[in-house]
Amino acid sequence: MPGKQNQKEASRLKRKLRIRKKVSGSTERPRLTVFRSDKHIYAQIIDDISGTTLVSASTLSPEYRDMEKPEGKIGAAKRVGEMIARRAQEKGISKVVFDRNGFIYHGRIQALANAAREAGLDF
Repeated sequence: MPGKQNQKEASRLKRKLRIRKKVSGSTERPRLTVFRSDKHIYAQIIDDISGTTLVSASTLSPEYRDMEKPEGKIGAAKRVGEMIARRAQEKGISKVVFDRNGFIYHGRIQALANAAREAGLDF
């Protein structure tokens, strides 16, 4: 008998597949994808045509660990959003397609997206 956690993950993966049918990153407009676990949050900018990760940032990055600790998980998501936007601009990326990866657009996902927009990414 599957547990509630397995059901939630299965539902998220179904949503993810539905989204990925429509959302794809190109060289001109790569895909910004977000993953959140219980403790950490990860963001990557991916070129789906070549299948490469162009930029990544997470709460496990050395740059993040050197920063002052933020208030809670939403504060951490905002920091990661700022980091990914800064790193993308250093690589010359200004426009992306946002992929919420099946997660509902609120809380940490929304905080990361808003921080990335404020730091200069266009999506």
